[in-house]
Amino acid sequence: MKEYKYKMLISYDGTNYFGWQIQKNKLTIQEAIQKELSKILKKNIKLIGAGRTDAKVHALEQVAHFSYNKKLDLKKVLFSLNSLLSDDIRIKKIMQVDSNFHARFSAKSKIYRYHIFIGDIQDPFSRMYSYKPEFKFDLDLLKKASIYFLGTHNFSSFANKQYRGSAANKPIKTIKRIDIKKRKNEIILEFEADGFLYKMVRNIVGTLLDVANKKMPLEMIEKIIKAKDRKKASKPAEAQGLFLVKVLY
Repeated sequence: MKEYKYKMLISYDGTNYFGWQIQKNKLTIQEAIQKELSKILKKNIKLIGAGRTDAKVHALEQVAHFSYNKKLDLKKVLFSLNSLLSDDIRIKKIMQVDSNFHARFSAKSKIYRYHIFIGDIQDPFSRMYSYKPEFKFDLDLLKKASIYFLGTHNFSSFANKQYRGSAANKPIKTIKRIDIKKRKNEIILEFEADGFLYKMVRNIVGTLLDVANKKMPLEMIEKIIKAKDRKKASKPAEAQGLFLVKVLY
């Protein structure tokens, strides 16, 4: 029987979820969408995402794919799915794609954005979507520190143990750019790379902030990268400031 493959663009507020990937007895984005999509199509559907996002991490545009044995009325499925899903998950678009497409393995690069609140008082509405450090830091020093991460490196020092397998097998990644911008009461760091290890962005941001806070010397970054040891890098920055912005194919 012929299988048709469909690509899905997804936006979600990760505040109330234990990340993207299905976990036993925990509410996740993947499970929430799979459950409702399976109801609509009257078949158990397996949704494959472009990558994991951790608990409380958000996505402006996550990508996933699924297969089905019939051609679908995509507008009808889109409307039905959004009607059933919680308001903090929205399917932006569903499209039919080539059978060779894979949400994860076909990706050329991903873009993540990290929001740091730098005002004196953080309002109740931004606290779930940005991280407010309890210390002042030097923005120019943060920018200088970010340069050390550009290019191709072994990022094992910035991969958490939970998915150490991915770091052990493919720890070499290329960070194409790190753009750092100040906008009102926020500093926004945007990362684009050919791939990211588990918690890699948050671990890098945590290390950048330690340097910018003068808790760690600038030159230490190069040594941490060469060490290939997670214990050498800083603690990860908090999850709520991180957004998956886009997956590029």
